[in-house]
Amino acid sequence: MFDIKQRLHQQIRNKAISRAETRILLAGKKPEQFSEEELEIIVKEEEESIKSSFKEKGLMGLAALLGLSFWA
Repeated sequence: MFDIKQRLHQQIRNKAISRAETRILLAGKKPEQFSEEELEIIVKEEEESIKSSFKEKGLMGLAALLGLSFWA
């Protein structure tokens, strides 16, 4: 159980790092221009965004499973 949780956390972290790199490049900057603390903040923001997206999709899936509709 712990291994699965750790692997999931690592996958989220990897995806967040990838998104952070994209975000930095789209801003017209290079990762080297940021301090370690700034990079960690950007990655943490991306991790929270990914987790939030998972939660939202999970609730939508549960509602669909129960036959509920938010647009009716």
